[in-house]
Amino acid sequence: MLVSYKWLNEYLDLSSVSPQELADKMSVTGIEVEAVEVPEEGLKKIVVGEVVECVDHPDSDHLHICQVNIGEEELSQIVCGAPNVKAGIKVIVALPNSRIAGNVKIKKGKMRGQVSNGMICSLQEIGYSDSVIPKEYSEGIQYLPADAVPGEPVFSYLDMDDAIIELSITPNRADALSMRGVAYEVGAIYNQVPTFKDEKLNEVAKKASEKISVRVEDEKDAPAYQIRVIENVKIAPSPQWLQNILMNAGIRPINNVVDVTNYILLLFGQPLHAFDYDRLGSQEIFVRRAHEGEELVTLDDVTRKLTKENIVITNGKVPVALAGVMGGLDSEIVETTTTVALEAALFDPLSIRRTSKQFNLRSESSSRFEKGINKATVGEACDVAAAMIASLAGGEVLNGAVKGSEVTVEDVKVEISLERINHYLGTELTVSQVNAIFEALGFGYTETEGHYVVVVPPRRWDISIEADIIEEVARIYGYNNLPSTLPSGETVAGALTREQRLTRKVRSLLEGNGVNEAISYALTTEEKSTSFMMKESQATRLDWPMTEDRAVLRLNLISGLLDDVAYNVARKNTQLALYEIGRVFYQNEDAKTKLPLEENHVAFALSGEWTTRDWQGKGEKVDFYHAKGIVDQLVEMLSLEEVVTFEKISDMPDMHPGRTAAIYLGEEKVGFVGQIHPTVAKAYDIPETYVAELNLEALLASDAGKLVYAPVSKFPAVSRDIALLVKEDISNQTITQEITKAAGKLLTDVELFDVYQGKNIEAGHKSLAYSLTFVNPEATLTDEEINRAMNKVTKALTDNLEAVIR
Repeated sequence: MLVSYKWLNEYLDLSSVSPQELADKMSVTGIEVEAVEVPEEGLKKIVVGEVVECVDHPDSDHLHICQVNIGEEELSQIVCGAPNVKAGIKVIVALPNSRIAGNVKIKKGKMRGQVSNGMICSLQEIGYSDSVIPKEYSEGIQYLPADAVPGEPVFSYLDMDDAIIELSITPNRADALSMRGVAYEVGAIYNQVPTFKDEKLNEVAKKASEKISVRVEDEKDAPAYQIRVIENVKIAPSPQWLQNILMNAGIRPINNVVDVTNYILLLFGQPLHAFDYDRLGSQEIFVRRAHEGEELVTLDDVTRKLTKENIVITNGKVPVALAGVMGGLDSEIVETTTTVALEAALFDPLSIRRTSKQFNLRSESSSRFEKGINKATVGEACDVAAAMIASLAGGEVLNGAVKGSEVTVEDVKVEISLERINHYLGTELTVSQVNAIFEALGFGYTETEGHYVVVVPPRRWDISIEADIIEEVARIYGYNNLPSTLPSGETVAGALTREQRLTRKVRSLLEGNGVNEAISYALTTEEKSTSFMMKESQATRLDWPMTEDRAVLRLNLISGLLDDVAYNVARKNTQLALYEIGRVFYQNEDAKTKLPLEENHVAFALSGEWTTRDWQGKGEKVDFYHAKGIVDQLVEMLSLEEVVTFEKISDMPDMHPGRTAAIYLGEEKVGFVGQIHPTVAKAYDIPETYVAELNLEALLASDAGKLVYAPVSKFPAVSRDIALLVKEDISNQTITQEITKAAGKLLTDVELFDVYQGKNIEAGHKSLAYSLTFVNPEATLTDEEINRAMNKVTKALTDNLEAVIR
């Protein structure tokens, strides 16, 4: 929100407060100020000039030689190439040795042999963006008002000597998206009551209801909708003061009717739309949902295919505007417009947000409909706009507003006690001090022995509970005035819990494997939130998200890590190993009444090279076994090898169906490890990537993960190898379990050291070779004991797995 300091001074007396002081004060009371800019800063020696004579340059087909009055005794000759320069106009002149936008210095010189004492400037050349310059001046120079005095600095005529205060408005303070809202806020800070001098509405006897009828299909879509009719208007450029306000606010002036609607948008925060009544094609306005397949050509001359999600304004038959987002091309205000149908409304915020996102049409209007509007001033804003159109365009306002729906707005009452305010803020405020704060805020109240009933006006729709009132008291009292206190009481030595100690070990293990920690946002998009889910859950949505990309609580950690991988890949990083320990949020009940279940997870992502190529050897790319190896180490560190198993899966749509395994703790699924599906990797624009995510909370809570000390055996270990041929669908895990179960308590380790498929191996089979290690902690092993164990292993493998021992 860009706030004009000059404009604000029309409603409050800020003569003793500088723009920077005001900005500092607003920042410490809750509304952050991004910057304070004065458009004239950096510009020098730019004055008003009057073109007395203009003739074509003899040696050019587009240059003109102008004799310009710049307030001196003699006229100054300036060569100008603007197509709209002519005699009799007031212009912007940069004198010799002046400074224009970009710190460019203008010097006296010659153009095609003719002396040019300076430069006649366009608005772009003194710092205005192309997007805010009136179209009639976008390809040429700006005309100044006829009463501009030659030789005077130009800045005051364009309000470039104003200070523009840029506010960073959070969604809960949408009331400050208007000059009125800002005026009330600043008034509360400086204990002033703003005075608004709005144009007075004068209506003629003719009734607007005789010209137009209004219907609303569903009042949930449009809780308030009305039309005012202004006849006999004459379309023309707006006066300079109005154009200045709009340009300084980042809005392009169009004409005296459209500019009024934008002015009211800034003043009230109420979006309006003006239709050319004669081009509507009927005497009816019908607000409804669009029919599937309907089309509308919007003001940007683009044909939009509509859906049932869109609210449209129709003439009873076909859409003429996309409600709250953009008007239709066929009913826009044009130079020949004589009758204006002025719309003021409230629309369903969710529908407006979806529509603006669907068509990528974010505007000042749609933003305000999404964040909230003062319901009490919908009609007032429309009345002031109609009065201004009548004043600036010479029209007549017909009697009455034709309404299709209307809201009844009531003040909100909140009860609170002085004791509770002081308890929360740590203050010792008195009744008189709190009374003064409520009066400064413009809140009504009744107080009985320290108990308040606070009456909050509709313009502050963000206030409804005790905490809101306490926050308002703190803001106006001053956060810097709140007392600072240290904790009191006895202190005791701190210690880490078992979960904290193990979590630290998990971090150390991952970092010891070369995996770096990343921290991602807990808020993400709904699409990313519901990817890589380990169990079914609803999404937990924010009511007031800062952006669409941060609207839903995450249900996995992987999507955040993939964003980090994509960020690094885009910057040519080829060795990527990232992990995160954080919470995911499961919601299986009503999100409005129940908090989500928070579950602590650990996840990591490996992409690119595991080792880089150098003089000692070739580089190695990450693969499935690098990821699984880290998971195996993690499981071993937590002493869960006996209860954790892996199972091949293919039902996770975001994971590669042939390179993904589910991880089970007993019968409970606690995670997965594998390769990202190639289509998902392509969507993130990353190379082949392997990930794992585990429910760390469940792993740490397992009773099986207790370390039991065993002394190193005094007796030697004996190793035996066994090679077998099995069907290729039998997993290593299954074979290892059979060997362990059959070999008995003397077996201490089983290692797979060879896998072969190919020549001399039957199709559909594979050859595996294992090394078995035996130790007897009480005596030296004999061949008979080892042979007995190996015979049991051989029998179990042949009987249970149909293995062929080689």
